Amino acid sequence: MSPHLAAPRRTLDVGSADAPSVGWMRGAQQHVSLDLFPEGLRPGEGVVGSATELPFADATFDVVSAFDVVEHCADDARAVAELVRVLAPGGRMLLSVPAYQWAWSDHDVRAGHHRRYTRPAFVELVEGAGVHVLRATYAFAGVFPLFAAERLVRRVRPARPGEARLPQVSPGVDRALTGVCRAEARVLRRRDLPFGSSVLVAALKPPSRPAHA
Repeated sequence: MSPHLAAPRRTLDVGSADAPSVGWMRGAQQHVSLDLFPEGLRPGEGVVGSATELPFADATFDVVSAFDVVEHCADDARAVAELVRVLAPGGRMLLSVPAYQWAWSDHDVRAGHHRRYTRPAFVELVEGAGVHVLRATYAFAGVFPLFAAERLVRRVRPARPGEARLPQVSPGVDRALTGVCRAEARVLRRRDLPFGSSVLVAALKPPSRPAHA
């Protein structure tokens, strides 16, 4: 995603109050974070609000990001339209969503998801809001076999009511999986991936056409 950041004057990240995944976006520009909940928002840059009713004027930001946010919105088309509305002409929109409806499980229910996406379906949703998709790829292909197996287990043995079930991994396994993801990140710099547990999209809002005299 970083090549699409360029040198913005003002950026907005929606739905990432703890902001561990968007530290790479921070620079000299004005950065605004928005979330439904105030916990984790930084004083001076945090705004409480909804992705489907962004409290900003049209064309305010040069870059708008929403990582693992759109799937939480019952009206995903409206959420994407709002992101496009506050994006300046010529600005970039950076998005991620979970992949594949067949992977739906009790984890999605607990997380408050409404759906999962294929790459073509998400591209259609984004371009339907009036922007041009520059890049769309799956991600986390390297750990995808483990992801698929874990979702199969959830289908065979659903969680009991009140049971919060997350996979437990040892520090060694965690380091190994992180290493796989780092290697994949290097691949993603050069090419798209044909499958994975997430879909990543970078899109461009068309520049404004000059008015005729």
